[in-house]
Amino acid sequence: MRNRSRPPLSPEAAALLSLSRRTLMRGALASGALAVSGGALVACGTKGAQQTEASCVSEDSSGSEKTLTVSNWPQYIDVDDKDESKRPTLVAFEQKTGIAVSYTEDINDNNEFFGKVQNQLAECQPTDRDVIVLTDWMTARMIRLGWLQKLDTAKMPNFQKNLLPSLKGRPFDKNTEYAVPWQSGLAGLAYNGNVTKEIKTVDELLTRADLKGKVTALTEMRDTMGLILQSNGHNPSDFTKAQFDDAINKLQKAVDSGQIRRFTGNDYAPDLAKGDIAACIGWSGDIIQLGIEDPKVKFVAPESGAMLYSDNSSVPNKAAHKANAEAFLDYYYDPAVAAELAAYVNYICPVVGAKEEMAKTDPELAANPLIFPDDALLAKTKVFKALTEAEEREYEAAFQRVIGA
Repeated sequence: MRNRSRPPLSPEAAALLSLSRRTLMRGALASGALAVSGGALVACGTKGAQQTEASCVSEDSSGSEKTLTVSNWPQYIDVDDKDESKRPTLVAFEQKTGIAVSYTEDINDNNEFFGKVQNQLAECQPTDRDVIVLTDWMTARMIRLGWLQKLDTAKMPNFQKNLLPSLKGRPFDKNTEYAVPWQSGLAGLAYNGNVTKEIKTVDELLTRADLKGKVTALTEMRDTMGLILQSNGHNPSDFTKAQFDDAINKLQKAVDSGQIRRFTGNDYAPDLAKGDIAACIGWSGDIIQLGIEDPKVKFVAPESGAMLYSDNSSVPNKAAHKANAEAFLDYYYDPAVAAELAAYVNYICPVVGAKEEMAKTDPELAANPLIFPDDALLAKTKVFKALTEAEEREYEAAFQRVIGA
């Protein structure tokens, strides 16, 4: 497994590494590419885009065609140390099943990828992909539009048995039948212990006098607002407009007082590492990398709770190899395979039993709570609720007004 052989990363390199998955799409928010009147949000509500199981019927050729086409994010699968063109777990799957996999790292941004496939999916046409991997909110949009095939989880025993309980029955996929988490992560607090004392709560971040002007928050509405909702005692998975407004007002006060220096995408990481900012709202995947070089840079799950996100594997409409896709996804829920993958990517592993498998070869990595959070931490995490199209417009608009985007 590729783990301890990975060299320590500079803060800048760590930031660039993290940009490859969840955070590249944040740039779209920061730059206004996800403006409320922007094409992606408007396009998803275009007349005729909605599909149903009855209006868009897919046929499965897996029985006669042992092939599979997968689209994923860069650096999101294990590679061989000696030959980076080889992906050991993928090779093993092909040998085990006889299914030839075309694996492409062509998802760099959720909205960008949506733009690539929306015309085909809106018209019930094939995308030439059997598996796509998208972040929670985009997966929720795809489900809402009826653009994904329902999985036959009875044929996925590893997935049924080993999916983390905290990832079952999520608001946008209540029956856990469309979205299979590939990897997960946490949004919470981070601080640099070289320049400030420990921080434990969102209220500290937003009001503590010694942090004034030394704080950043994220341009991702669901993570920043989810944490503030929790700090107010509200549930990000199930909240009212009044509760959202209370949270927005709390954020506005922190902006008006000068407590928050700015809102960022992933670019908070080098500033935090250098001590240019003292504390922030950030992502666990970034902080685990920064902590390799400086253990005083720490990630904290707030006392009120953290936000849990996932990048999810799904089968789009008209994909012709659904059974092959189900076999592929179930294979990665074998704890031994999941441990090998997690050792390479260093995000939260969504598979029960993978920690014990990893401990056999790398006890230190297996003990890392940002890869394998304990039950107490996971019990405090929430997934942001699935929004209707109207809610998405309204809440994004309110958030964008506060952050000045």
